[in-house]
Amino acid sequence: MISTEDIITSWLTEDSKINSTGEILSWIDGLNKSTYVNIRECSIYDSDFWFYDDYRGEVLNRKRSFFSIIGMRHFEDGEFIGEQPVIVQPETGYLGIICRKIHGVLHFLMQAKIEPGNVNCVQISPTLQATKSNFTRAHGGKFPAYLEYFENSAKYNVIYDQVQSEQSSRFYRKRNRNMIINVDEDINVLANFKWMTLGQIKRLMKINNLVNMDTRTVLSGLPFYLGDNGAVKNLFRDEPLYTSAFLTDPQKEFPAVFQKINDYKMFKDVTISPVPLNQLTEWKIDEFGIYCKKPADFSVHYYDIEISGREVQHWIQPLFKASGIATFALVMKNIEGVKKFLVHLKPEIGTFDKIELGPSVQWEPTHTEALDNSVDKCLRSHLRTKKGIALDVLLSEEGGRFYHEQNRNILLTLDDGELEKLPEGYLWVNFSTLNYMVQMNNCLNIQLRNLLSLINI
Repeated sequence: MISTEDIITSWLTEDSKINSTGEILSWIDGLNKSTYVNIRECSIYDSDFWFYDDYRGEVLNRKRSFFSIIGMRHFEDGEFIGEQPVIVQPETGYLGIICRKIHGVLHFLMQAKIEPGNVNCVQISPTLQATKSNFTRAHGGKFPAYLEYFENSAKYNVIYDQVQSEQSSRFYRKRNRNMIINVDEDINVLANFKWMTLGQIKRLMKINNLVNMDTRTVLSGLPFYLGDNGAVKNLFRDEPLYTSAFLTDPQKEFPAVFQKINDYKMFKDVTISPVPLNQLTEWKIDEFGIYCKKPADFSVHYYDIEISGREVQHWIQPLFKASGIATFALVMKNIEGVKKFLVHLKPEIGTFDKIELGPSVQWEPTHTEALDNSVDKCLRSHLRTKKGIALDVLLSEEGGRFYHEQNRNILLTLDDGELEKLPEGYLWVNFSTLNYMVQMNNCLNIQLRNLLSLINI
């Protein structure tokens, strides 16, 4: 069985005798040099698999598998909020990591994987990253490696298992099963996989676009209540974080948090209506993609993709292309010796159940200073002075559906006296509260979960 002490010890182990961090970086560099990748924009007419159905106003494929793209309109209390194309992918995929104690230290089996939309081709990914179409071989490819461990997870020690949301500003109610399983037996390590400690992965997260989004969302679910924590305190470098994680009771914060969430779910009349793409008044569609007639956070393009070493090595598909770099920030503050985290209730067009908790700041590319509230202004001030910035790194979003979408991820620590009064919809919570809530589905959005994975002790 894995304990909290095992997780923290792995977190503090920033290099490994199994695979040094230098060896991992050389391995990724070698794969980038040896893997053939050719991705170019094309017309949907170049594909004999994907097509645009003008009658239904939908982009889909001839097997009606993988995903489709349709239009959606968003209303709140009868007021029009917006309209856009969204990805509809009703299947639930696997995002899973196998871990094992090696030489007394917990290691995680990570994959070097290329997705067509990745900024820098190869990224460090979970052991298993597979849609239902992948593991049912709807595309005719090979079965994903290590799938059998997750399909037979009842045989192993399951550390984390939860169905979590994807990017709700692009997907409609899309979720994946996030899993971490502990395996005691020897595992045959394939060529594109390596064992890494949690500390190594955390170090690699500080490098732009190296650790993919799926790894980050899975690791955010590591629980910190596994067994006696008495020995853990001496391992923590950040005492207020230790206090927030282990000496606070999340049950005391749940009523206030869920009151805000449930008030929104109960009293906000939210309508998300499907609409044919050709009836979106603000968007236009042609053989090369879907574009907004005014500034928007993304457009949709079609890509001809060649990648060696994948289950399928040549195909055409649509990808959502961001119009710029988004910014996500998690603001932290030590209050009476306890590290608190500022979260924000965030409704989005594709949210599974109307609303989730998001990070302190979630700016899409079109967000401007004119839209700022006091939290936004506080972050901009710190970005100008560079004061209190604990981490500032560019990290990629999901490369299987998004083309070269990288977002700025910031951890910011405030001083006493800052943000004493919060706008509506924001609240300070303990780490223990967030750690318990990530064990539930549809509570924390993917941007917040990704930022939680970046925290260091």
